[in-house]
Amino acid sequence: MTDKSSDIDPVESREWEEAIEDVIAKDGPGRAHFLLDRAVRVAREAGANLPFSDTTGYQNTIPIEEQIGDYGDIPMEWRIRTINRWNAMATVVRRNKISSEYGGHIASFASSATMYDIGLNHFWRARNENHGGDLVFFQGHVVPGIYARSFMEGRISAEQMDNFRSEVGGEGLSSYPHPWLMPDYWQFPTVSMGLGPLMAIYQARFMKYMHNRGHIDMADRKVWCFLGDGEMDEPESLGAIGLAAREQLDNLIFVVNCNLQRLDGPVRGNGKIVQELEGDFRGAGWNVIKLLWGKGWDELLEKDESGKLRQLMDETVDGDYQTFKSKDGAYIRKHFFGKYPETAALVEDWSDEQIWALRRGGHSPRKVYTAFKRASETREKPTVLLVKTVKGLGMGGAGEGQNTTHQQKKMNAEQLKHFRDRFDIPVPDEDVADAPLVTLNDEQKAYLKARRDALGGPFPQRQWRDAPKLEVPDLDKFEAQLKGTGDREISTTMAFVRILTTLLRDKKMGKNVVPIVPDESRTFGMEGLFRSVGIYNPLGQNYTPQDADQMMFYKESKDGQVLQEGINEAGAMSDWIAAATSYSNHGVPMVPFYIYYSMFGFQRIGDLAWAAGDSRARGFMLGGTAGRTTLNGEGLQHEDGHSHVLAGTIPNCISYDPTFSYEVAVIIQNGLQRMYVDQEDVYFYLTLMNENYQHPDMPEGVEDGILKGLYRMSKTKKPGKKHVNLMGSGTILVQAIKAAEMLKDDFGVTSDIWSATSMNELARDGQDVLRHNRLNPLSKPQEAYVSKAMKGLKGPVICATDYIKTYAEQIRAFVPNRFTVLGTDGFGRSDSRANLRRFFEVDAAHIAAAAMTDLFHEGAVSEAELKKALKKYDIDGDKPNPRLV
Repeated sequence: MTDKSSDIDPVESREWEEAIEDVIAKDGPGRAHFLLDRAVRVAREAGANLPFSDTTGYQNTIPIEEQIGDYGDIPMEWRIRTINRWNAMATVVRRNKISSEYGGHIASFASSATMYDIGLNHFWRARNENHGGDLVFFQGHVVPGIYARSFMEGRISAEQMDNFRSEVGGEGLSSYPHPWLMPDYWQFPTVSMGLGPLMAIYQARFMKYMHNRGHIDMADRKVWCFLGDGEMDEPESLGAIGLAAREQLDNLIFVVNCNLQRLDGPVRGNGKIVQELEGDFRGAGWNVIKLLWGKGWDELLEKDESGKLRQLMDETVDGDYQTFKSKDGAYIRKHFFGKYPETAALVEDWSDEQIWALRRGGHSPRKVYTAFKRASETREKPTVLLVKTVKGLGMGGAGEGQNTTHQQKKMNAEQLKHFRDRFDIPVPDEDVADAPLVTLNDEQKAYLKARRDALGGPFPQRQWRDAPKLEVPDLDKFEAQLKGTGDREISTTMAFVRILTTLLRDKKMGKNVVPIVPDESRTFGMEGLFRSVGIYNPLGQNYTPQDADQMMFYKESKDGQVLQEGINEAGAMSDWIAAATSYSNHGVPMVPFYIYYSMFGFQRIGDLAWAAGDSRARGFMLGGTAGRTTLNGEGLQHEDGHSHVLAGTIPNCISYDPTFSYEVAVIIQNGLQRMYVDQEDVYFYLTLMNENYQHPDMPEGVEDGILKGLYRMSKTKKPGKKHVNLMGSGTILVQAIKAAEMLKDDFGVTSDIWSATSMNELARDGQDVLRHNRLNPLSKPQEAYVSKAMKGLKGPVICATDYIKTYAEQIRAFVPNRFTVLGTDGFGRSDSRANLRRFFEVDAAHIAAAAMTDLFHEGAVSEAELKKALKKYDIDGDKPNPRLV
């Protein structure tokens, strides 16, 4: 409010105020906004230092006169909503009567029940033959309320409700939204807080990408994302809001449930989270709608001629607002309204019960409906709804507005009676303590069905079984990559780019390919795609690029195919997830290839990679310049020696470390077959290198071994006493091949060469075999693939990779011979490849020396020969351990 004591001319000030009021009355708020902006600009041009304000008063954005009146059977919806509240609470309470192990959350849905009810009854369309459907990111902690709604609709049984968070038996309900665990129900995993808003932005962006490229008709489809105000402190929650505004994602709606509490206490006890978020979003270019005050406050605000109530609303901090709702009407009268005589007078004729009944905006259905409708009709910018609620509404002494409410999962009989009476739930006294689930009568069921029928069908639902298959090219389409390079040296990155180019040109599936790069296209040799398929930009290219006169100039277009995210791995990964789940979200399978520095992959976006697995994503991730020694000169934070270990933790991530172009071709073609023809819910991770070397022709009959993870690429016809097996992957396999030549020339040792394309797949196979044999001890034992492939093998096995030893150690139990593992444990550092491999002990000399050591232990070479080898290969037994340096 204006400080009138400093007003040197109150009459003039009032004339300005009346002028603005007159403009609003005659021409609307838009005209008033225009005039005020002009006035501010003139003042600044004249030298006035006007402060910038990115927030508005602590009021509802939509005035009462614009509130929508009737939108359905409001009494019916209230009755159904209260039963839904009860059933959501009862779901958690009933499970915790069995055991507190099950956990669960009551308070989050209690604060947001009205919003979900309005959305499910009036806004969220299901995908069907007439509409593409809306996408909704449900806040993870509210799932008991969503299940309770589906129970009332008959989609979920009482038995399933009683198995909430008890899934092992097969009839349970997942703790949070998990498409992997409930593939026909949940669209997105959201409870890893911060990932929901980030993924939602890129889902909205990808929906427009699909529309602009002609894959779908987006029409009026929306992406809704529900968040908690505490969740907004996650960097990912706000990290991409600028992109949403820049690309005018008017198909995106954030709903932030501002109940002022995070998990342990106030979000901003000394501040105001709504105002903070308004400034963040408004400054980024979003449409901001604040819904703070519910029914009852309208009357008080109308009577507030002094402006003191509005002032009091502005200056009261969130910690106090939370405290008010944990007390009672008398406390609010004294500590809120009682601060000023003018505000105390507003409620002097009100009872304490009337004061306590004043609602916050998120609990007023008409206001929520109006806000949702306004958001749905916004054009050319995304919208955020900042909706103020009470955490644990209805829980009373069991946790309403209290710091402990998030963890509350039990309620005693008296607390249950209070909840029942507050919402008039039809449960008799003798049954209250059991917290029974309440079913709807026929009229109520019919109403719910009619509402969902009008919106296209049940919701939430995940549709994926009807996704069409793609016609993927056969392996012979990559003939150039199956042949050797002769004297020419290339990298596996170059081989991949050629395979990608072949796919983009494919007439049957080329249009479904989505290349994704953070900001390293030129690093990976992909700049040719700029001109051939273009970089997606919904605004086109409204400038002349600096390199317009060059062959491969930087080209942006509305129908561009490449998603180029800038320096933003998390955004690129969210792009990839949106493309990789397109088959279920849009009924159109897309084939994303996300290529990035491998060191900036799984360790940076590991949570998103796990969410991708949960989402049943299908696509390819490619870690470029992979390995701890392949990226010479860049140093510690660029050198990846562990991404395959991290990839192996994700159950449905299939990972490979190929050495040769034919291996890359076989793996990618198999991935296309598995994901887009057989429709397996897996995704592929390949590591690629920027090191150039010669690639041989593909040997006959190795395809199966490439895919299983191991094959023998060269075999000694008649191995003698001094014989070893050298195994490797990626660029270090090239070192193993070199070591074989050294051993033969220097000591007459023969070698078989084994390409280990995937230690992770080999380990999984072996572990599956061990499990089968353990569970079936009386059946004929199965044999691990590694054991079968190496059965009868002569000589020790020396395995070297560009990754930490743990990666190869996974298969030790299945290798039948002496097994020595070399790896790159420790921090990376800058130097030449040769020096780095020498330092980490994975170069050809260390591989050859390890082979000689094993032969000595097996009695195949003498001590004199071993000493000679150690000297020749310059092996220093006192060299510091690279893991510790």
